[in-house]
Amino acid sequence: MGGSNAKYPVHVVIVGCGRLGSQLAGELSQMDSRVTIIDRNKSSFDLLDVGFSGFQVIGDAIELEVLQAAGLQQADCLLTTTEKDTVNLMVAQVAKVLFSVPLVLARVYDPKREVLYREFNIETISPTSLTAHEFLRAIRGPGGQA
Repeated sequence: MGGSNAKYPVHVVIVGCGRLGSQLAGELSQMDSRVTIIDRNKSSFDLLDVGFSGFQVIGDAIELEVLQAAGLQQADCLLTTTEKDTVNLMVAQVAKVLFSVPLVLARVYDPKREVLYREFNIETISPTSLTAHEFLRAIRGPGGQA
């Protein structure tokens, strides 16, 4: 498991157990990462694969006690995948500044907010930007012609 040649981080904390968070949790746990997933709603954990071998923490990730219970202080990576940009930014910033997590990635729906995240040195994944890019690529078709 893990080690210096690990392809994926050894200890990952994921905030939000929706479709995206649950899929990432399942795939990362299959790749031998130690995964802890946080969600406010216990029923959200029903989305996890049967084979998920990580830990579940019920609570609000904007509370420091919840992040500590999830072991964020030992995490190599934090992924914020909630549907709320403000929550994702807040938790990502706390992970970077207070917990010194080396790799912090945040989902951000509003592409205009990506600039704000960059100011805090937080990498973002924007479903809106990625989807727009894919639509434009598909419109261009083979050879790049529209």
